[in-house]
Amino acid sequence: MQKLVESIFDAHGGLARWKQFETLRARLHQGGALWQLKGQAGVLDDTVVTVSTVRQWASHHPFGDTSVKSDFTAERIALVNAAGDVIDSRDAPRHSFAGHALDTPWDKLQLAFFAGCAMWTYLNTPFVLAWDGVESEDAGAWTEQGEVWRKVRVRYPKSLEVFSKVQAIYVGEDYLVRRLDYDVEIAGNTPGAHYVDEYTTVSGIRIPTKRRIYPRLADGNSTPEPLVVSIDLSDIAFV
Repeated sequence: MQKLVESIFDAHGGLARWKQFETLRARLHQGGALWQLKGQAGVLDDTVVTVSTVRQWASHHPFGDTSVKSDFTAERIALVNAAGDVIDSRDAPRHSFAGHALDTPWDKLQLAFFAGCAMWTYLNTPFVLAWDGVESEDAGAWTEQGEVWRKVRVRYPKSLEVFSKVQAIYVGEDYLVRRLDYDVEIAGNTPGAHYVDEYTTVSGIRIPTKRRIYPRLADGNSTPEPLVVSIDLSDIAFV
């Protein structure tokens, strides 16, 4: 298993190179059915996301209003104005999703928590496999899109705030990530199949710029509709 993980790291630029950086930033264009379903259409359609690669932290700016940015950690979510003043916050934010289903509306802090948790995980993949307490195992071959992929089952520790503690990463024969699977526990355990494509190289690190998320069926296959979330990244930089 260690050899497989090392091959995945190497395909994406290498763990040693990744560890040279502490922060990753990108322009983010989002679409899909989720945002309107949650009553938050348009808030994060066009924004800049910044994530830490050394701790669990993320921020979106602008967050709706051009003078506001979000501040995400596992323990707290906050909205901060241009002067650096906290205008709204919530401790233990995950608890606020208790009893939520897929169609339960979010408030702004819940949107900020979801978006921060999502983008921190996405942009740190696959190097999150090297994080303390993260466990992975080879779950065998998977055939999709005319290719044979390798499925890696991932278990996250309690210390990390993620959508579900058990997830999966699929890599192609070139060891680049093709797909992520997870259940969004804070939205009624909704199962998602998250596809990545159109890689670019930034400071020697391979990063997908196109992400599309669809419903996942019980047999592991996905449905082509609805498009739950679309994410397109540009202006990617380590800062």
